[in-house]
Amino acid sequence: MRLGALRALLVALGVAAAPAGAKRTTAPRIHVLSGRADLVSGSSALVRIDFARRADLRRAKITVGRRSVRRSFTRDGARRLVGLVTRLHRGRNALTVRVPRRRGARITLTNHPIGGPVFSGPQLQPWKCQLSARDAKCNQPRSFSYLYKSTDPTKSALQPYDPANPPSDVATTTTDQGVTVPYIVRVETGYIDRDQYQIAALFQPNKRWTAVRPQKQFDHKLLITHGAACGVDYQTGTAPAVTTGAALTALGRGFATMSTALDNSGHNCNLPLQAESLLMAKERLIKSYGTLRYTIGTGCSGGSLAEQWIANAYPGVYQGILPSCSFPDAWGTATQFLDYHLTLQYFKDPAKWGTGVVWSPTQMADVQGHISIANSQVSESAQFHVVEPTDHCNGISDQQRFDPNTNPAGVRCSILDAAINVFGPRPQSVWSPQEKTIGHGFAGIPVDNVGVQYGLGALQSGKITPAQFVDLNAKIGGLDININPTANRLAADEPALTNAYRSGMINETNNLDRTAIIDCRGPDPGAFHDAYRAFAVRARLDRAHGGHANQLIWEGPTLIIGDTQCEQNSFLAMDRWLTAVEKDRRRGTRAQKIARDKPGDLGDRCYDGKGDKVSDGLCPSPVVPIYGTPRTVAGDAITTDKNKCRLKPLNRSDDYGPLSLTDAQWAELQKIFPTGVCDYSKPGVDQRGAIPWMTYQRASGKVIYGGRPMGPAPRSHALRR
Repeated sequence: MRLGALRALLVALGVAAAPAGAKRTTAPRIHVLSGRADLVSGSSALVRIDFARRADLRRAKITVGRRSVRRSFTRDGARRLVGLVTRLHRGRNALTVRVPRRRGARITLTNHPIGGPVFSGPQLQPWKCQLSARDAKCNQPRSFSYLYKSTDPTKSALQPYDPANPPSDVATTTTDQGVTVPYIVRVETGYIDRDQYQIAALFQPNKRWTAVRPQKQFDHKLLITHGAACGVDYQTGTAPAVTTGAALTALGRGFATMSTALDNSGHNCNLPLQAESLLMAKERLIKSYGTLRYTIGTGCSGGSLAEQWIANAYPGVYQGILPSCSFPDAWGTATQFLDYHLTLQYFKDPAKWGTGVVWSPTQMADVQGHISIANSQVSESAQFHVVEPTDHCNGISDQQRFDPNTNPAGVRCSILDAAINVFGPRPQSVWSPQEKTIGHGFAGIPVDNVGVQYGLGALQSGKITPAQFVDLNAKIGGLDININPTANRLAADEPALTNAYRSGMINETNNLDRTAIIDCRGPDPGAFHDAYRAFAVRARLDRAHGGHANQLIWEGPTLIIGDTQCEQNSFLAMDRWLTAVEKDRRRGTRAQKIARDKPGDLGDRCYDGKGDKVSDGLCPSPVVPIYGTPRTVAGDAITTDKNKCRLKPLNRSDDYGPLSLTDAQWAELQKIFPTGVCDYSKPGVDQRGAIPWMTYQRASGKVIYGGRPMGPAPRSHALRR
């Protein structure tokens, strides 16, 4: 070995001085393992300190303010300490490491209350806690229960387990790290961010488990489960199950599983609050169970919505996601629900049809882009009500709820108003009588239908007549702020439209390439979980990144989910994929590693519905047909994320189908579209990518409407000697 190489090796080992002029960090480095240093909650943080020399570790003094916390740390290798720093006060806490005669280091830990908020902004009020809550933030001590897997093959679900009286039929499991233990699961239930969370893991009763020394069966991986739908409650809910479905497989392999009530979109369909809840629960998990190698999310419908928009707006919460019956987001999808609502109001009331205008069921479906209007009818009954301010929501009495005439200051039970921190209030220039009465604006609406030529594609293909086309567009109308029908089209509010994009509430996927995705997709003949939405995400990825190497679509004939074993099979595949990424020590961004480390046998797939792969590549279109929406019929792309289109002048030479418009019909169109019609060849108004890691509150707790970027996570900095 040459002298230079030998000296470099000795320097690296810390037993020789670096040559003059060499760049070498002598200061310790502080790493917050439990989360971002500026998003600490619960008055504690799991911290690692790396030292340049072994001697530095022995002589180091560690303080929070003037208080020594050295005894909180234990050795984790020759030049590393790990410890749980507790008793942090509210706000900023300076954690300092000093080494005699050498440079020290410091990082600021910003502690937030365990009841929240951390970055989602002022919380919903009024809020109804669970009966056992100890305070107004719904806090209470966490509790533990135990389950086990039986050797009895007739007992497929986990059974209750009593550590004081253990049953005789406990099965064993061997984890993905080769550790064999009894299949006993401990389920932790508690309250964080004013709502319930659950954490489950293989657990050996009567044996110690700390974050620094976890039990050997824990493989340091996490699966997060989600709920469904999209809605809002004003009371505590129940965390989604953490011991069924893919979670059961994950537990047996050594994963921890976790969920929060707030990641159930049917209970809370507010992106920043969902992300905040998951980050706080993950922090609790890491401080109690140990560090994580990677996190996978799984969920159908509203669960897929949560996974995909959180992964884009707060990249790093998950490393892989398994959406099924998927939605890219709530507010890009809102245009479809709006159009369904408006077209149904017209189609279902023949009294609105003009003289000589008659619509067949097939023609109605042609305008909506589907095989029948059943899809719109299911959508209408299942979801449209969540934007109505007079809707019933859990936790709010009839006396508390908004009424435009008798209680204009009441609680507006809509997902729009629940997210006012994100969208911001409407400007005074557009206030309704109710807003004028109470002296402030309601949450702005980020959806628009100005310039949309409903049924244009059906007209161009000769499926509807010019008379039908003109009559429909003349009478389609819009909605006001209270979701009442209006003769005028709905114009999106500002700054709500801009904020919907900036926040990621309309998911442009500009950060989503950092997350591996396997989407399980099946046919949807009319249950409003349209198969096109997986391809909407793909098209958005292609637009933002020039490809979709991070996304796989697995199809099959089973309604909506594609295949009964798809969640299970995709979970196992995702575990392999992320393990390969984890082992990649070469240079490259996270997105580059996800693309290049995808196992060679993983690609789009077609399944038989029972867990067996039929072929590589997507299924034939008769198996999983792709339908459109009223907007795609009107000319929008499959991305369907232009919530307000840019306008172009009405032009009679444009394609208006095989039957010519009469002069009277053309004159009517000019009245309908005085400012022009949608130009879908251009980006939408205010369309832009999500700014990652936004906060909606100041240090004082006051709201930042529309949010501001937090920036990169804080790092420790070296102190002068």
